[in-house]
Amino acid sequence: MAALEPAVTTPVLVVGESLVDIVQRADGSTDRHPGGSPANVAIGLARLGHPVRFATRIGTDADGVAVRAHLEADGVVLAAGAVVDAATSTATPVLDPAGGASYVFDLVWDLPAVDVGDAGHVHTGSIAANLAPGATRVHELLVAARAGATTSYDPNLRPRIIGTPDDERPGVERLVALADVVKASDQDLEWLYPGEPVERVAARWVTTGPALVVVTRGAAGASAWLARHPDEVVTAAPRRVDVVDTVGAGDAFMAGLVSSLLDQGLLGGPAERSALQAATATDVGAALERATLTSSITCGRPGADPPTRAEI
Repeated sequence: MAALEPAVTTPVLVVGESLVDIVQRADGSTDRHPGGSPANVAIGLARLGHPVRFATRIGTDADGVAVRAHLEADGVVLAAGAVVDAATSTATPVLDPAGGASYVFDLVWDLPAVDVGDAGHVHTGSIAANLAPGATRVHELLVAARAGATTSYDPNLRPRIIGTPDDERPGVERLVALADVVKASDQDLEWLYPGEPVERVAARWVTTGPALVVVTRGAAGASAWLARHPDEVVTAAPRRVDVVDTVGAGDAFMAGLVSSLLDQGLLGGPAERSALQAATATDVGAALERATLTSSITCGRPGADPPTRAEI
């Protein structure tokens, strides 16, 4: 990939959970890394040069101090009301021999009133979009945001702390319909629609509201569907990498995807929404390339540690 031009400075609002990943390794040791899917996306976008405000819930304990310092070190601005007098949520990713992660959570998710303000793009997803009581406020915020901003959504489902696929499917589909860009993993779709090919799900989703639906496939790369050509698939090959672990890889992909679309003038407000709806396979291919690169770099590092724009 060629060196990038300076980032487009459209303000971005990310909405969702912050927590600490407590990584248990095969040798019995543990590491603590600030994380949470939306927090990782906020960091990823900030490192790629975009101004980011983050609406979240962070405690006043030692973990909360660490999370806040981590966010602010990369220039992420916390929205009003983000810090509460409570414990910070945690997630314990248990790594398998290949570096894959499953999670055990200890968390509370709530959200104060959030002003979209001057944000040209709003991103949300994961636990924030599924877990009460905060999920209701996230949905309301996404509805309000569409008047002046583009939107993106990553389901990033956590079956351990949500209901059955039948319980969750309607809420996920409502958020898909409100988003201009949707990114989901093949595992998300296989869980949400048992027995249905992920390609069929993605092709259906892109006819319900979003202009772009992207499915990540781990070592098999990624595929994308555009609403203007729902029967065509844009693909991106994976990048070879020595995997340390996959913590934050999907979030880094999401940050790289949104970053590229912002830089191409395909996200950022009503006019950019129209441009995204007219985007070509070449436009989407460039976004998938950046997303795949940011994800692969993150896989080569411990914890959620996405690359900077200079590294890209």
